Amino acid sequence: MAAIEIADVRVARGGKRILHDLSLTVAAGEIYALLGGNGAGKSTTLAALLGFLKPSAGQLMVAGIDPVTNAEAARHKIAYLPENVALYEHLTARENVDYFLALAGETHSNTDIEAAFDAAGLQSEARSRNLSGFSKGMRQKVAIALAVVRQVPVLLLDEPTSGLDPKATADFNALLSTLKARGTAILMVTHDLLGAADCADRIGFLDAGRIVEEVNRAQGFDVVTLHRRYGEAAAA
Repeated sequence: MAAIEIADVRVARGGKRILHDLSLTVAAGEIYALLGGNGAGKSTTLAALLGFLKPSAGQLMVAGIDPVTNAEAARHKIAYLPENVALYEHLTARENVDYFLALAGETHSNTDIEAAFDAAGLQSEARSRNLSGFSKGMRQKVAIALAVVRQVPVLLLDEPTSGLDPKATADFNALLSTLKARGTAILMVTHDLLGAADCADRIGFLDAGRIVEEVNRAQGFDVVTLHRRYGEAAAA
């Protein structure tokens, strides 16, 4: 059973159908990049997996749980990183992690939390600083540390490299590799074809709410050809 399963899902918002019989799966230890332009249905896909939108047809499963009928249980299996990570600026990195662990009803040792910060690449001296002075890349490292310590099976990412410089993007992709090696299923939605090709095992091209093509790393990513065919739509 895949960690993420989407089968023939239809979702409408404001009377307009956004997802049209969307189907995809993401296995444990796999990174899947969902690429598409504005309005293609990327964020709607994440909202449906999180249980915030109810499909009119089809089925969703997150780690074996249906987010339509049991949204709270499904969200306990998910770490979600929005484009702008929602953390508390007046709290330190460590206090943010402690707070969100408490909200999730989880308790972890100091050793586990420090190991998670190490895995996320957040420097020791930054862990006791308020987030008000953090860059976007540093905020993402705090959020990744939270995902690492919670050991959830599914990570959802919404435009994770938007606004990051090349070094921060490379660091972030390395963090994803760490989670992938632990068996986390990662679904990222993005406009960035080159970034997706750097880290994804598979790339699905979403247009008008359905996958129009899927490519995988095992067959090789011909980025030039893909950019020629989809670059304009993805940047729209």
